[in-house]
Amino acid sequence: MRGAHGLQGRRDRAKWKSFITHLECSETGAHYPADRLATLSETGKPLLVRYDLAAARTRLTREVLATRPAGLWRWRELLPVRHPEDIISLGEMATPLLPLARTSAGVPALVKDEGRLPTGSVKARGFTTAVSVAKAFNVRHLAMSTNGNAGSALAAYASRAGIRATIFCPEDTPDVTVSEIAAQGATVYRVNGVIDDCGGIVANGVTSAGWFDLSTLKEPYRIEGEKTMGFELAEQLGWNLPDVIFYPTGGGTGLIGMWKAFAELEAIGLIDARRPRMVAVQAAGCAPVVRAFEQGAAHAKRWEGACTVAAGIRVPHALGDSLILRTIRESRGFAVAVPDDAIITAQEEVGQKEGVLLCPEGAATFAAWRVALTDGRVKPHELVVLFNCATGLKYPLLPAGIRIDHTAPINYTRFASGR
Repeated sequence: MRGAHGLQGRRDRAKWKSFITHLECSETGAHYPADRLATLSETGKPLLVRYDLAAARTRLTREVLATRPAGLWRWRELLPVRHPEDIISLGEMATPLLPLARTSAGVPALVKDEGRLPTGSVKARGFTTAVSVAKAFNVRHLAMSTNGNAGSALAAYASRAGIRATIFCPEDTPDVTVSEIAAQGATVYRVNGVIDDCGGIVANGVTSAGWFDLSTLKEPYRIEGEKTMGFELAEQLGWNLPDVIFYPTGGGTGLIGMWKAFAELEAIGLIDARRPRMVAVQAAGCAPVVRAFEQGAAHAKRWEGACTVAAGIRVPHALGDSLILRTIRESRGFAVAVPDDAIITAQEEVGQKEGVLLCPEGAATFAAWRVALTDGRVKPHELVVLFNCATGLKYPLLPAGIRIDHTAPINYTRFASGR
């Protein structure tokens, strides 16, 4: 049995292939080796993973994909893990596209529900790749700043890998998320500030505490997992893309990653040159990207006094601001901010009419879509995909439930009338 198992292992490794070639500075285009654990470029800008796309084109075909099980790692040729034994997975499946039937007024719209992933959010995509790379490079201690969902994903994947994790979050992070982080094995600290205050602690501890910083875009590997949303979306739509994508945007890895994915899919011959307009959705109480886009700026200045119920997009200053803005403009998209009351109303409406419990960030995309339909930036005939990046169960919900005394006479007509 041992010999047979060894033979099968060799066969599996022979089938495995990542076409990663190098890393590239997103600002200058300078190249860096892929065989070293990387952080930022020499100019302090995010690095992007590059692949031999000509070679991948001969191997990653529609026919080959059709024979592979569903899930994130079926895209292994365009992911940064060279050896299958380094993969840290919790079963990242393809997430469904749910049509909006009762809230769309006949306008074509789909919700891609990332809340179905392990740890209940899109962050599972990024951390299965990032923690796998960390394992491959024998990292022993990971740290990051988070508004919540990324922290719970890092905690879970780091525990799965046997790697220590230390996580810093704003003190008003929902209790359920902080408890989730701790329950999955990480040490979590509440910080009396916002996420970039937490990020400063992590950055300053790289040398003295000896950890590797996995905060948003401080390394190039998380974005590679999140770009698989773009791969998956194209395949689910018959190798076509929607007209418009609305994505809740804080740090920007999902938006940037999907735009990268579409370019890679075209280069290997799986889609044509048509692209969706990419819409960055932010909350009115923290909208640095929207402000920069409307001003025609290349960078987004820090947003002071950030405050919103959509904690996942409460990012006053994103490291990848220029990449986010570049993606919006290259795609001929736009950026839009919605107020908290519209987010809450959208969450209630979609939950009660569609049975889909959006997270606040996902509800923001629904509210933003409604705004864009009203002002004409999106036409009624255009196919729109709204990204729900986490299950709504990870957030505080309003108290509910009508009390009833089973020992007293019950007037059953009240149920028929809905009272």
